[in-house]
Amino acid sequence: MNTIKLIFHLSFFSGLLFFSSCKKSFLKEELETARGMEYYKTDEGIQSLAAGTYYQVFNTPFSSEWIYCAANYGVDEFSVGGDASNGVWNNYGGGFKSIVSVTNSNTSSANVQWDNLYIGIGDANLLIQNAGASASTSDAIKKVALGEGYFFRAYCYLRLVSQFGGVPLKTVPSTTVELEFTRAAPEEICKQVIDDLRQAYDLLPTAGAPAKITRYAAAHYLAKAYLFRASEINDSWNAATKAADLAAILPLCDEVIAQHPLTADFAGLWKYTGPDGANEKLPELILSAQFTADVSTNGSNAQHLYFASRYDDLPQMQRDVTGDRPYSRLRTSYYMYRIYDLVNDSRFWKSFRTKYRANKTSGGYYANGDLGIIYIINQPGDARFSGYKLNNTVVYTKTGKTIPSAYIAYPSGTTEDGALNIDVRFPALNKYIDGSRTGLNDTRGLRDINLARSAETYLIAAEAKIRLAKLGTGSYTDALPYINAVRARAQYAAGEDRSAYYDGGGALAASASGQNPNINSFMTENAYYESNNIPVTTAAATSLTITDINALPAGDEYVISRLGVSNVYDRMLALVLDERSRELCGEYKRWEDLSRTKTLIPRVKAFNFQATSSIRDHHLLRPIPQTYLDGILLNGKNLTAAEKQAQQNPGY
Repeated sequence: MNTIKLIFHLSFFSGLLFFSSCKKSFLKEELETARGMEYYKTDEGIQSLAAGTYYQVFNTPFSSEWIYCAANYGVDEFSVGGDASNGVWNNYGGGFKSIVSVTNSNTSSANVQWDNLYIGIGDANLLIQNAGASASTSDAIKKVALGEGYFFRAYCYLRLVSQFGGVPLKTVPSTTVELEFTRAAPEEICKQVIDDLRQAYDLLPTAGAPAKITRYAAAHYLAKAYLFRASEINDSWNAATKAADLAAILPLCDEVIAQHPLTADFAGLWKYTGPDGANEKLPELILSAQFTADVSTNGSNAQHLYFASRYDDLPQMQRDVTGDRPYSRLRTSYYMYRIYDLVNDSRFWKSFRTKYRANKTSGGYYANGDLGIIYIINQPGDARFSGYKLNNTVVYTKTGKTIPSAYIAYPSGTTEDGALNIDVRFPALNKYIDGSRTGLNDTRGLRDINLARSAETYLIAAEAKIRLAKLGTGSYTDALPYINAVRARAQYAAGEDRSAYYDGGGALAASASGQNPNINSFMTENAYYESNNIPVTTAAATSLTITDINALPAGDEYVISRLGVSNVYDRMLALVLDERSRELCGEYKRWEDLSRTKTLIPRVKAFNFQATSSIRDHHLLRPIPQTYLDGILLNGKNLTAAEKQAQQNPGY
């Protein structure tokens, strides 16, 4: 099958069944339940198509590995963990090109993201056409479904232009096989995205978040689209629109923020207790990819597999539901250990699992429930520990027993990053851990994925203020109220137990696995006190408020020094990018943030030890897939090698 036919017609013919009739008269059958394309012109069909497009656009990326490859690999926050199935996406080596070199069956191809997004665009185009042409007077069709169609198309094209630059622009459904395509300029794609999101903003309702697309979701993504167009990657052509785009962001963000207040405790965002639980419906959440406990559905969230560190092969440990199934794809970087105020900023300790209970003891010195693994994320120069991996030498104060496995970020007084990089052990990001699964080896996750939340909206507004100040409108300090609002939520509150911890492993009670609670590795503690080496306290944290842009927090000054930047704009851009990491780490935004700001290359060189020597300037964009180049025609003929190269991004 031709690639372009697959991209633009797979969704077009979804739901259609084709049968060949038998010529024998005794077996003449008529299928009366098959639905043709006319069905999608009815009100019922339009709403059915909208529901299917939600699944295609929001859910399918999270059922496989390509989404973390495109969004979380090859950045400053993560590198390859214990399994390098998709290491080429992180390392930018010679195998990263229009056909990605395959390591094994888990390797994500160069075209999978492209195909997924164009299938979504095909669905969206059909939805827009049919809802727009419908004679219905129902708001559910003429406003909601039509607004959803515009949003879906904009969402997919914003992803495409952010990853690939210019791409083919397709705004009507295909009714025949089409094989001749060229790439539209990024400027044209951005205009289409913004026009579509404006339409969606005017049509969509205000209620229904986070399961349904609302006016506020359209406002959030419209602000993102304006910010993307105003970013450095588009500086060769965006001068005429930049000032107006940046000015348009602020009222959109303020509108969203007013309707989606921040959750009081950052930990509440990740306190997953089971499918459709309270933390999946918090007001802060603007839009989510919805998953369910109904095992009859095909959809599943597989992202819980990829961030987990191996724990099940260590002494006194075994795999269980609460520790998750550790595919160990994404290793937390030292950049993440350095950018937090680890004493006063709660977000590190609420975002990463640093302790595991022993769950496979044999009745000797250790008992199930003892502390089995600890990650001590200490400060450079800390001489309390003599080696990065310390078995049976670190004592857990609550029991007086040594800890079977202890991993130290800065052992023996070292001030250099990297001790943990020599092993495949690291504190795992906890935002997707899923203890509600039906078995310890079950890959099917049930928890929702947050696509947009208002903490990001605050930081979009802050970045717009920084960019406006660079243009001479306002001051760089105008960004601080938005940044400080997010930081204020991150502080430990008076009376708060700083060692308290929760992640989705605690959702065991919602699981049908029948796991024995005695083999539970989930522990309701973090390594805060062991790492910081301070007395136990329940006092409110020291304020994280930034008041002086010339003296930024220590973590940010460290990053700025590593990057070698000095002017006020670059310093403030570094601050907001660091704040996005502290708040949004692992939430499938990082690669696009670094690409659009053209900070990808220096940050990867500074903080991703596996990609330092191989990343090049052309990696700011992805390679155009070879399947696309091989599948299209020009004037009825296959493209020549030169014509293919003309459609390829430079450097590939």
